[in-house]
Amino acid sequence: MKTKFFTLLLLVTSIAFSQESDITSQLFDTYETYKETSLDKRRIKHHQLQPLLVKLRSNPYFTVKVVGQSIQGRDLSLVSIGRGKTNVFLWSQMHGNEPTATQALFDIFNFFASDDFKDEKQEILSKLTLHFLPMLNPDGAERFQRRNMLGVDINRDALRLQSPESRTLKRVRDSLNADFGFNLHDQSTYYNAERTEKPATISYLAPAYNYEKEINEKRGNAMKVIVFMNNIIQKYAPGQVGRYNDDFEPRAFGDNIQKWGTSTILIESGGYFNDVEKQAIRKLNYVSILSAIYTIAKGNYEDIPLADYEKIPENDRKLFDLKLTNATYEINGKPYTIDIGMNRLEVAIADSADFWNSSRIIDQGDLSTYYGYETFDASGYTIKQGKIADQYNKASSVIELLREGYLYKRTTSQILSLHPFTREPIHLVGPNFKLEPLHLEVGINPTFLLEKNGVYEYAVVNGFLIKLDTGAGYFKNAMTFH
Repeated sequence: MKTKFFTLLLLVTSIAFSQESDITSQLFDTYETYKETSLDKRRIKHHQLQPLLVKLRSNPYFTVKVVGQSIQGRDLSLVSIGRGKTNVFLWSQMHGNEPTATQALFDIFNFFASDDFKDEKQEILSKLTLHFLPMLNPDGAERFQRRNMLGVDINRDALRLQSPESRTLKRVRDSLNADFGFNLHDQSTYYNAERTEKPATISYLAPAYNYEKEINEKRGNAMKVIVFMNNIIQKYAPGQVGRYNDDFEPRAFGDNIQKWGTSTILIESGGYFNDVEKQAIRKLNYVSILSAIYTIAKGNYEDIPLADYEKIPENDRKLFDLKLTNATYEINGKPYTIDIGMNRLEVAIADSADFWNSSRIIDQGDLSTYYGYETFDASGYTIKQGKIADQYNKASSVIELLREGYLYKRTTSQILSLHPFTREPIHLVGPNFKLEPLHLEVGINPTFLLEKNGVYEYAVVNGFLIKLDTGAGYFKNAMTFH
């Protein structure tokens, strides 16, 4: 009898997933039709959203209301659509430097404003009423920083409610008595799926509502929807999903909203190879959130086994932007073998609308349990210090200088004062700059040569690996030193 029941359960679950597979594929294939192209960079600002909200106000299917203001007086707007009894509440950018889902929400608005997918939208909007609060922390977004202008992490203000943004979120949740909540974030790009080299492109959590981590119907429903979304992401980013630790945090909004009776789903957008602006991850947000909304409308998530939630690998944090393995490094004439892990840290430009990279060695030694977005086996290569090109033929290309072992180029102080970085793959240094002997250690800028058989074959400049015979390799910027 148990065997028959288990077989039936598998069949029902399979049907639940297959019924959504068609719409998921269609959403993925047609995404560019609905992508909001005015939001094509991560560092979006509040003022960029306002004309889009004005456009939504003119659409009779949408309701747009100002429901609060930030500390600096920027409006917080709630966008609603649908007429169903089940309320679904989605909020994004609680942390100002986590914009991926905000972009995806405006793609979703374009989807609902279109004339396409009529049957699916009828199913959704007749059963659900959707409420979106994009960019909860616009002041933080202005500076591309995590915290608001009070210096508070809004996601740790659910009890005191000191910030106006926090009070708005609580008031809206309570007024809707939302059945489902989507808490939309970005996480570090250096998270990986547990014990794998794959980045945690998307991570999920059904937050606990008490220290005992009990699972009631509301939290169970959140877990089931997460299992459904995981199955979708596996189709497009296999093995690149993680699950957050569910230790109860009594100050956090996700934990408390779960406690207040809303089935709460945390979605964190992490890293994806060669996707610095997170546009591929934005697309995954769009597809998976819309598909989840559709399965909530149809109720198919109810048949998904809870046990599948625990099968999602936990988040780990063992990724580097660049990892070198088995490099030879000489100290006092003796050779040693080390691995080096490097990350390209972002430094904001001007109004935080763009950035440059100031890279650092994060770890070195035996990094065999760590991974890289880019990994290079440096077996047989010896790390060598670069030189400063004081006098050089103006006609010489930068790649020619690199091949000769020059990683720094002398220039005037006036040029250095204009820019803290250069787009050429060679550091610029001032008239009085002196190069100290190379000593690799955590925290320094990773710049050196890789030599084999007396030939410089690769250069690492500001944490970017360049193949010297062809000049190949992803590169963003070098730095300037006075």
